[in-house]
Amino acid sequence: MSKGIALSVSASVLFAVMYYYTSLLTPLSGVEIFGWRMLLTVPCMTVFMVVSGEWKRVIDIFKRIAGTPKLMAGLIVSAALLGVQLWLFMWAPLNGYSLDVSLGYFLLPLTMVLTGRIAYGERLSYLQKIAVVLACLGVVNEVYQVGGFSWATLLVCIGYPLYFIVRKRLSADNLGGLWLDMALMLPVAFWFVQSGEQGFGVFDQHPWLSLLIPMLGVISASALVVYIIASRLLPFSLFGLLSYVEPVLLLGVALLLGESIKPGEWLTYIPIWLAVVVLMFEGFKHLVRQRRRPM
Repeated sequence: MSKGIALSVSASVLFAVMYYYTSLLTPLSGVEIFGWRMLLTVPCMTVFMVVSGEWKRVIDIFKRIAGTPKLMAGLIVSAALLGVQLWLFMWAPLNGYSLDVSLGYFLLPLTMVLTGRIAYGERLSYLQKIAVVLACLGVVNEVYQVGGFSWATLLVCIGYPLYFIVRKRLSADNLGGLWLDMALMLPVAFWFVQSGEQGFGVFDQHPWLSLLIPMLGVISASALVVYIIASRLLPFSLFGLLSYVEPVLLLGVALLLGESIKPGEWLTYIPIWLAVVVLMFEGFKHLVRQRRRPM
């Protein structure tokens, strides 16, 4: 289990490193960086899936598409929902939205809890209800201060639950579905790079990027593979608990990039952070109960 914990934390660190890494890829824009990330990550992910024996999941989905062609429309929607999230992750650090995106990731566990309640009729536990109330206090303050959350925050905390619902409805919530989502982004990724200000000739104009851009692919693919391996080595509850490491690191990156929490925003962040702590405590209690059960 210690290996799984180490890998999960390593994945969170790699995602945070990638978040900061975009600031080093000047003069590339956010969409160009997103394009390069997809073009470099998909081949690496393909190799991993072939080696690990997961490629059969992709074949299964293609068989389903052959039998039900209209399934392809749903898969395109799924790819678009994920693509927007991956683009935002690359774009935000370059455009002063790092803090907003990190807040979205802090809110995500809470919106996932509410999604489970609304979409699937899952009952909220006592601690989950407390977490929702605390988060609502933060939401009320943000609405009072500035009239609402930024579009970037809302895109993360609402967009991801919607993406997971679509994947579940399509029965594509596995590695095969994730690979297909990313593969469907490749034409758009190619167009983003080709039509960007730098284009594929970026290495001639900025030779140092010939090292930095491939390294982006290495970081992205490594983070994804390590994340997948960790998910297989850990109990689901502990894996979910460790997922809270990433937004903390993203917040650190946002502050490192020069963004700051304004005085009036502390009453937004503190209740939301407390809500996350409550959910972490619940996850820890669940994990302890599982470990005490007789085998």
